[in-house]
Amino acid sequence: MKIGTMVPAQEVGNDPVALKDFAQGAEDLGFDYVQLTDHVLQIDPRGDPNVFAPYTIEDAFQEPFVTMGYLAAHTQSIQLGTAILILPQRQAVLVAKQAAQADFLSQGRLRLGIGVGWQEIEFDALGMSWKGRGKVCEEQIEVMRGLWNNRLFEFKGEYHTIPESGLNPRPVQQPIPIWFGGMSNAVAERTGRMGDGWMPIGDPDMLGPQFDILYEAAEKAGRKPSDIGIEAFFGFTSAISDTVITMDECMEGAKRWKAKGATHYTFTALGLDYTDVRDHLKLASEFKERLEAL
Repeated sequence: MKIGTMVPAQEVGNDPVALKDFAQGAEDLGFDYVQLTDHVLQIDPRGDPNVFAPYTIEDAFQEPFVTMGYLAAHTQSIQLGTAILILPQRQAVLVAKQAAQADFLSQGRLRLGIGVGWQEIEFDALGMSWKGRGKVCEEQIEVMRGLWNNRLFEFKGEYHTIPESGLNPRPVQQPIPIWFGGMSNAVAERTGRMGDGWMPIGDPDMLGPQFDILYEAAEKAGRKPSDIGIEAFFGFTSAISDTVITMDECMEGAKRWKAKGATHYTFTALGLDYTDVRDHLKLASEFKERLEAL
């Protein structure tokens, strides 16, 4: 069992000291990892009251790779991850370079959680295609792993042409683990076929078909389903609704995830409007202690 917590970037705002204090506090408390969220752009939903906007321009989102470099210098052992980085709105070779650098600076502590995204305006602003982003994402992963694993790498695919070239420095981990976020059938199949882990959100009892798809895809690809990690997310506010839940309910959910084979358990106090790092760490620590006692 690995236990981690989300860096509360939106709650503590643009305070680099608070980000450092949280990561160091989580490490001191014995957490295995911290996770960073990702959005390049936020909007002001007042311009369109019907737009889906769980986050707005008022919410701070730290750039993940820059922040990882900062946190790597202030921590010693805790793993640094993304939950999640929107991969297909970025250039694959540049992400491969940034991830390699973050892994190098942290001495092998990066876990890259990726997703295909839901906010089309970011793709438009970054000059990347929204349509077919799932297929693009798969080829991006092939490109990144090739660059991480080889001194020199050459590739010609549907979306990428890489002349013989390489990264320096290369990552400590070859390859860096890539986990997929999302609950769709396509994500489950993609994870089983080529992912190191799966990061769904929701009740595991509602994801039965996706578990079946994941394990079937893994077996077809000649992989052991047990080698694929599963990360469950917990908090006092639901990630998919405004429902407020309790620590007892978190533990009941953890039991259900354990029965489904979860390997990683991530806690967040986002949505409670706590702006003090100590409040976030106190709740995360209670979650960790109770989870370890199950």
